[in-house]
Amino acid sequence: MADGDGLVSIRKAQLFSCIGQAVRSWEEITMADILVIEDHMELAGLIRDFLQVEGYSVQTAASGEEGLKYLDEHTVKLLLLDIMLPELDGFAVCRQVREQYNLPILIMSARHGDENKIIGLELGADDYLEKPFSANLLTAKVKAHLRRSYDMNDDKQLLADGDIVINRASLQVYKKDQPLAMTSKEYELLVLLINNKGKALRKEWLFERVWGADSFSEPSTLTVHINKLRDKIEDNPKEPKRIVTIWGVGYKYEAV
Repeated sequence: MADGDGLVSIRKAQLFSCIGQAVRSWEEITMADILVIEDHMELAGLIRDFLQVEGYSVQTAASGEEGLKYLDEHTVKLLLLDIMLPELDGFAVCRQVREQYNLPILIMSARHGDENKIIGLELGADDYLEKPFSANLLTAKVKAHLRRSYDMNDDKQLLADGDIVINRASLQVYKKDQPLAMTSKEYELLVLLINNKGKALRKEWLFERVWGADSFSEPSTLTVHINKLRDKIEDNPKEPKRIVTIWGVGYKYEAV
């Protein structure tokens, strides 16, 4: 009888162990901190392994289609995206992701030069890493974008100004109760402006706070993002009432 009880105990322990492993596996399948879309599987594996050592959960996809399918079915906090993918290239993936999701997109590409960087930015990417890049640089950029997008120092989860409402928990912006599609940089910039409502903010300060000193972006990128924000939140973007230009200084957000 004692032997039988011992066998039952062992089988129970094995069962609970299997259940625990299944739960952990399910959590890993249904949620990842980072999705890497890269058709070079050896490189994708190296990036995954390095980021996992840093404490992130990472999922890889070998094509744009596979990556988009994963995003449709799972929660992801940040996307690392190669440009030279088979069939659906990285620029097309970037455009589709930005239309549906508000998460940081970091492009990784062997294509050098400003032209490709500008295309990526205009499609909604937040950063651009030229291959080859160091593991330390990749980690630094991943940490910076996750911190800026998800670490909220302000306890207020809802920011509101007239018919504009920002839900900081879901990273979603609404105008007249309708959700607005925004890049993560547009979102960061809008939150920064509203949190400093009524203050004249210098262009250099805004650029530093949103893009950081190590960004490849040009300061003119700020003007592009301001114009995009105006198109989305102003009733008449050509005569903005909320985001006002302070000539020779920068911009000011006015309450409406």
